[in-house]
Amino acid sequence: MTETMAKRDYYEVLGINRDASDDDIKKAYRRLAMKFHPDRNPDDQDAEERFKEASEAYEILSDEEKRAAYDRFGHAGVDPNAGGMGGGFDGSFSDIFSDVFGDIFGGARGGGGRAGVQRGSDLRYSLGLDLEQAVAGDNVDVRVPVLTACEDCDGSGAKAGTSPTTCPECQGAGQIRVAQGFFSLQQTCPRCRGMGRVVLDPCRSCGGAGRVEKRKTLSVKIPPGVDTGDRIRLAGEGEAGIGGGPPGDLYVQIEVRDHPIFVRDGRNLYCEVPISFVEVALGGELEVPTLDGRVKLKIPTETQTGKMFRLRGKGVTPVRGGGTGDLLCKVVVETPVKLDDTQRQLLQQFKASLDAGGDKHSPRETSWFAGVKSFFDSLKR
Repeated sequence: MTETMAKRDYYEVLGINRDASDDDIKKAYRRLAMKFHPDRNPDDQDAEERFKEASEAYEILSDEEKRAAYDRFGHAGVDPNAGGMGGGFDGSFSDIFSDVFGDIFGGARGGGGRAGVQRGSDLRYSLGLDLEQAVAGDNVDVRVPVLTACEDCDGSGAKAGTSPTTCPECQGAGQIRVAQGFFSLQQTCPRCRGMGRVVLDPCRSCGGAGRVEKRKTLSVKIPPGVDTGDRIRLAGEGEAGIGGGPPGDLYVQIEVRDHPIFVRDGRNLYCEVPISFVEVALGGELEVPTLDGRVKLKIPTETQTGKMFRLRGKGVTPVRGGGTGDLLCKVVVETPVKLDDTQRQLLQQFKASLDAGGDKHSPRETSWFAGVKSFFDSLKR
């Protein structure tokens, strides 16, 4: 934007209303800066001018005092040469760009922390449990490979008796400024990799890394009622930090194995109970398993396959609280197999006696076939 060109209204430049919030201002500038950034528009003078114009508008409107002066007096209110109230635009495009895009390009001005001090990475460990363990709770030992601070150098990475020295490239800041066109960006120092220090005489045990891999045995307390997908956090049991930083955490991911009898659905358990057609016809009692032991289940006469029986309080107490669920047992009538001649004859006699009684012994069968007949009769019309 040349000196002779009349300045446009800053709100118009960013394409926002005069009552726009700080977040709206930042979003508008981010969109324009990405669109007209010189790196994306090489040798495009118009794009460069638009980028400067947007940066100037953002520098004024993102500052509460400068915005107030601009809203009251216009450009004169923020032009130091016009004797206005504001401080004007100082041309610090790189600082503005870093402030808005620091989360994209990494690093931000005024970080406030020590160079090279990093928290250790979090780790995840998948732990398989039997259903009984998940429901009742347990204590399980796990062996986890993890990076721990090197004992020989106490995590410094330097040989015993020596210490890391300040990085001569960044003077201990961990970052350097790199010029790109008319502005500059902060980048991680390539020599010390952001540590701010370099190891001239590395520790032999860790090769200067300050950390070595070991296997730790940890005891994990499994609370009752956990399920697949639940996580247990072990604070400070992750990887060791860098440069004296705190360790990360270990997250134990629960995976409950399939059970040969029960299927879990939230707080309830389900199982299928196979019963012979004689038992469901005559009724009686069955022993069914639960996670607490065996219980008696009364089967009424003429029970049909698919009937669901509920045993209250024989399910799961969820780990996050709430009442204990139920065990639901589904009756599945089992057809006899491998019959001998005598059994076949008895069944034939039994069938003949049922047929002699008419439709009263199989009401569902009779109703179903009547429905089928009615369906086909309607197709013939």
